[in-house]
Formats: sequence, C-alpha cells, structure tokens
Amino acid sequence: MNILAIIPARGGSKSIPKKNIKDLAGKPLIAYPIELAKSIALINKIVVSTDSTEIAEIARKYGAETPFIRDGALAKDETPMLPVLHHSIKFLEEHQHYKADYILLLYPTCPFLSRERVLEAIKIMDESGCNSVMSVEEDYGRFWKLDEATNQYFPFYPLNYINRQYYRPLFRENGAIYFSKYAALMSPDKLSGKDTRLIDKDSVELVVMKPGEMVDIDTPNDWNKATEKINERNKEKIQEKNEEKKAAPASENIDNRS
Repeated sequence: MNILAIIPARGGSKSIPKKNIKDLAGKPLIAYPIELAKSIALINKIVVSTDSTEIAEIARKYGAETPFIRDGALAKDETPMLPVLHHSIKFLEEHQHYKADYILLLYPTCPFLSRERVLEAIKIMDESGCNSVMSVEEDYGRFWKLDEATNQYFPFYPLNYINRQYYRPLFRENGAIYFSKYAALMSPDKLSGKDTRLIDKDSVELVVMKPGEMVDIDTPNDWNKATEKINERNKEKIQEKNEEKKAAPASENIDNRS
C-alpha cells in the first residue's frame, strides 16, 4: 500500500495569525500531522503544501517534504482543497516520478487526531474495497430548513418528532480524515471541477469518531479549547503516573544496601 500524506498549510490565516506555526503545547501546529504521519509505516511520503517559506522551513525541520512553494492563486481564502491536492499530486508525478496508490489528507487544524484512527481508516479501505474513507461524528440534532418561497421554516430531519432512543442520527464530516484511492481523487469529474468533493460519494466508508474527540481549530475560541484539552490530558497523565507509583510493590521503594 503506497500512501502519500498531503498536509495543506497556508500562511495567510485571518482568524489566528500564523496559525499553522503557532505554538501549541511546546510545538508548532504543523508538527502534529507531520509527527502523526511519520508514526505510520504505511505512509511513505509526507508533503506539506504551503505558500509560505517560513512554514516550509519549519515543516522540513519536523520531517516533511516541501518540494514546492504553492502559487498564490492556490492559496486564497476561497480556494477549494481539491485543486490544491491535484497540484501536489501532479507536481510529484512530473518532477519526482512518484505516483501514490492512496492519498491521505491531514489538516494541521486537527492536532488531536490519533494514530489509531488513521490506522482504522487504512484498515477499512483495505478490507472494504471502497474508494474513499472519511471521518465523521454522529449528530442527533433536529434540523429545520427555510422555504425561501414562503419565508417559513419547516422540519427537515427528522420529519416527525420522535424520542432519542428511536432516532437515527445524521453523520457530520469533522474534517480529520479524508483518505482516497488515487483513481478516485484524480477522476475526470474531479479534475474538471464537476465534482469538488474530497471523496468518492458513490463508494465511501466512514470512521465514526466520538463527540469531543476532535477540536477543529479555526477560531481563537477553538484554540483555547485545544489548549484546555491538552492541559487536561497532561493532568491525566501525571495522575496516572502517580497512581502507578502508589500501586508499585513496596519492595521497589526500599533502598536495599548490602
């Protein structure tokens, strides 16, 4: 299985200046997906697509390749992600003669994505034979829609009010994992812009993640949530270590001198 991990990281973040290289718990945000990809042996190439030489330098420091600086036309606020992926894939084919079998899209803004979840996506792809795998969360919300013709709201899902135990949730993309076969991502419809999805909607499987498992960092408030989550994790690790010390046999704590 030949997997290319692509990590997009623009330099022009508006809500959080220099977000992709901002320090989060001792290392820049861009380091999280790079280190995650490096921990998975099946991923044999890690490329950061950026328009910033500063981001590129830091990405290389953590072990990613930055074989190009992305053109400004592909680094605008309104630029879709699919053309960015196509640019990276085509560049590697043309300049390095490298063609991946699978493409894994990882965002720096999802620093809590675990190795286990990525391996789960790879396993699903391998066992199911699907063209794409993406991460989602269950959503038990009740949705309403505006009818613009009448300017009135009406139930969209579910159509009838039912108790939660009988309710089938919707699945909401959480942006953590987009994993596709090369052929699915480089199909004629996607290359032409007719289909702008990051997955093959006709052959997709899901990695269902737990509520609160992810923090997608887009705003200063999200950044604060991520910081709180990391601090809480660090406290839990310290507590676990203290409990392990307490549970250790007493003989381990005796200074045996002859």
